[in-house]
Amino acid sequence: MRTITTSANTPTQFSIDNINETTAKISAWPFEIGYGITLAHPLRRLLFASTVGFAPTALHIEGVSHEFDSLRGMLEDVTLFIINLKKLRFKLKNDADKEMISFKFKGPKEIHGSDLNGDIVEVVNGESYLATINEDIELEFTLIIEKGIGYVPSEEIRNLIPDISYITLDAFFTPVREAVYDIEKVLFEDNPDYEKVVFTVSTDGQITPEKAFENALEAMYKQLSVFNKITNAGAIIKNQSTNNEIENMKLLQNITDLNLSARSFNCLEKADISYIGELALMSVTELSSLKNLGKKSLEEIKSVMESIGLPVGTSKLSDNKELLSKKIAELKAQNGGKQ
Repeated sequence: MRTITTSANTPTQFSIDNINETTAKISAWPFEIGYGITLAHPLRRLLFASTVGFAPTALHIEGVSHEFDSLRGMLEDVTLFIINLKKLRFKLKNDADKEMISFKFKGPKEIHGSDLNGDIVEVVNGESYLATINEDIELEFTLIIEKGIGYVPSEEIRNLIPDISYITLDAFFTPVREAVYDIEKVLFEDNPDYEKVVFTVSTDGQITPEKAFENALEAMYKQLSVFNKITNAGAIIKNQSTNNEIENMKLLQNITDLNLSARSFNCLEKADISYIGELALMSVTELSSLKNLGKKSLEEIKSVMESIGLPVGTSKLSDNKELLSKKIAELKAQNGGKQ
């Protein structure tokens, strides 16, 4: 039964189910009726449009003058070589925005993406086929690989590449391969009409689905921030953004999601620690002083927290400690002190 309220319910539940290394289900609830799709649809668009990835933007092949040329000793013509090249998904290892990398192969050889791996670049789909060359050729080519978002056609890239010997390429930067959402009904406070948003996000391996979702959220917050200048709601928007950031950092997930050993989990449970955020708020000294927590369990907890990017006593929460503590207290109150 619906009741008269003065504000919409703020969702507090958030979960991430990693199906494999490149696919995850990301859920949040409970939303008011209609709020789920209102937020889910623009987030889906932003997943494709604002997620940062890498792509080759230009190619120079020694002895080749244009993309419709052919090369003696290579099975594929240049057009097919480019098509195969576009299927490779790259990652720059040094956090650079742009790199020019040269390659040289002596035939006979069947070349795959993994053959391009080096100190600067990694091909995440290394099994993908690129070309076959025979003993008559020494294939030399140079790639310009850049960081970007979305899709940029080769015509626009041409003006950015001064060397006319380079063939410019259509750049598909986005690492997101699939982003779909479902709106499910969920029971909340005896009302079965609240909504649960379930995203299924798949990437090409350049980044994790969780990181892609984080990029989309950051883009949404930045786009909305313009309204801080023309309304008196700036503080409200800032606080709401902070709430979402905390939730999306896994801080409000139960410690069961850490997959700790029974000894470590039982010790935390007896100390009334239910949420990952509680561990992140503690110092190493506070954690080590918990009753019956041995050195082995302490090291396990510290290691697991570091692996999810939230080391015990992290300084990331310096501006949000009060808000996080309040939200955890609210969750414990809602669940009678237990999760």
